[in-house]
Amino acid sequence: MARIAPFEKHAQEYEKWFEVNSYAYESELRAVRSLLPRTGRIVEVGVGSGRFAAPLGITLGVEPSAEMRRMALARGIEAMDGTAESLPFDDATLDALLMVTTVCFLDDVNAAFEEAHRVLKPAGSFVLGFVDRASHIGQLYERTKDANPFYSVATFYSFHEVIHHLKKAGFKSFHSVQTIFHDLEEITHAEPVTEGHGEGSFVVIKAGK
Repeated sequence: MARIAPFEKHAQEYEKWFEVNSYAYESELRAVRSLLPRTGRIVEVGVGSGRFAAPLGITLGVEPSAEMRRMALARGIEAMDGTAESLPFDDATLDALLMVTTVCFLDDVNAAFEEAHRVLKPAGSFVLGFVDRASHIGQLYERTKDANPFYSVATFYSFHEVIHHLKKAGFKSFHSVQTIFHDLEEITHAEPVTEGHGEGSFVVIKAGK
């Protein structure tokens, strides 16, 4: 069952994070943009309120939370009801699939990644942005997750765990970038986006089919 209860009950709190942490948000957006294909049919899975899809020019998303879908619609996103484990698309019909901070809320990461592989075209790309469980902020979120309505239902993954599941689903040719090198309250401007992983708390992986 999709972990949507916190997003239905605390939608305004979800939105407030992006306003309070505007520089961290901008940093994450830049990191995702650096690896996301510029053209083609692109869908964001777990589109939420459209905070990433809208500025990235993505107009189609999948989202199980009705409240989040309502917000996404207000941002011009056609948000379809559905889950990552059962995508409403035919085989090999998408050029790229995006998930941002969605992997930690999946019920079945293997099923979701297999679905991503199924719906992508032969040369398609799967782009994932997530908080690395092994990072400083990832460890902080793990320690304090019970006090957060969203993270209390989350399962955080490390970079290497995500790569393992991507390979298991058939993905290959991985490229990663990272950002968020300080605690959120210390960020006073957009953080740099650098190659690789292991230093930044927010990592983006682009995997080829």
